[in-house]
Amino acid sequence: MDNLSQTPLILITGGSRGVGAATARLAAAKGYDVAISFISNEAAALAVAADVEAAGRRALPMRADSADPAQVARLFAAIDREFGRIDVLVNNAAIIARQSRLEDLDFERMQRIFAVNAIGPILCAQQAARRMSLRHHGRGGSVINISSASARLGSPNEYVDYAASKGAVETFTTGFAKEVARDGIRVNCVRPGHIYTEMHASGGEPARVDRVKDSIPMGRGGQPEEVARAILWLASDQASFITGTFLDVTGGK
Repeated sequence: MDNLSQTPLILITGGSRGVGAATARLAAAKGYDVAISFISNEAAALAVAADVEAAGRRALPMRADSADPAQVARLFAAIDREFGRIDVLVNNAAIIARQSRLEDLDFERMQRIFAVNAIGPILCAQQAARRMSLRHHGRGGSVINISSASARLGSPNEYVDYAASKGAVETFTTGFAKEVARDGIRVNCVRPGHIYTEMHASGGEPARVDRVKDSIPMGRGGQPEEVARAILWLASDQASFITGTFLDVTGGK
């Protein structure tokens, strides 16, 4: 593959809003070119791309459903064409559905949540590994999977299916990290807690963080930028001997 760019490239799935958008903006400030995928909110994705370019970096916003292998392949092919490299993959794209007890969950919801939240990161990591791995003549790289404190807590009465999908992401992190540790790829996982993002509206409770903040030892919700800093630290050379690990960004919960 032609090395078209001397600037490191980070791909953030689900990069148009929330933690993904904050990570894209911070990555640009730290010197990365930035590719983001999105599904529906093109205006938000273009706004993030404009912020990346305002920081003096190149941006590639691209519509791609990470649960669809054909769309994932097209996303990585576009990165090959535009940048000729990928150094960091942030598996951030995820969905949540309305708060519900387990017995009321429908099958299509379960399938979609696992397709996006658990299979999507595996599909993206597969494409990234083929490009990053020393065994494929890559330069190495870093994969950061975004889980959730719900993987530890289970989200009873709200999103047991979402929590279970994030548990799958965590087991995948452990196995993949060991598999590629000698191929120059580090694989780590960030567990955000209650963060002020628009995702809570998808669950039917936009003010959820404010409702639960007293249960957080630090007494407040987190900001997307606080999660972004953890992600980019794990991606950086400062974390060069860290793989297969989990970093909670939860205010102590």
